[in-house]
Amino acid sequence: MNHADASNFASGVTKEEAYEQVLMQAEGLFYGQRNWVCNLANTASLLWHAYHSLPPPSNAVNWAGFYVLDPSSTPEKPQLILGPFQGKVACQTIAFGRGVCGTAAAEARTQLVPDVDAFPGHIACDGDSRSEIVVPIIVDESDTEGDAKGKGKVVAIIDVDCTVVDGFDEVDQLWLERLAGLLAKSCDW
Repeated sequence: MNHADASNFASGVTKEEAYEQVLMQAEGLFYGQRNWVCNLANTASLLWHAYHSLPPPSNAVNWAGFYVLDPSSTPEKPQLILGPFQGKVACQTIAFGRGVCGTAAAEARTQLVPDVDAFPGHIACDGDSRSEIVVPIIVDESDTEGDAKGKGKVVAIIDVDCTVVDGFDEVDQLWLERLAGLLAKSCDW
């Protein structure tokens, strides 16, 4: 199979089927490849194409990508730095605890935000974004296989924005948390 074919999603699939394909294709692409830049770049593409194959509101996703733990930050002042993504240019660094991404990183907990204007301290990298979901990627530093059960160290976050209010739901949260678990154990962080 040509690698680019992994980004082909059939029209008419359900959101669950699209996410299942994202996970299956990601797992195949990660086989023999542990570089986090490579794996996050391919995953951003998979997510972008999956969302744009679906009906509204999913096809209104305007940004899908990652922020990673900035290696130049300190434990006292951790921050995220922009990673691979699809969409418009974005904020380059985000302090833990700031905005939706920084809150997800600081709390090591998914942030499902139906209306970003109602989120205290929201950072408007793209003024068109109206809803957002951010899922932390967490590795257990004592376990090279990693896990995503809320223990360990946040090494990155999955960030997806949508141009409509209520663009994401519990289905998105469930599957993106599964994807975060796969990424945690499939990359050398």
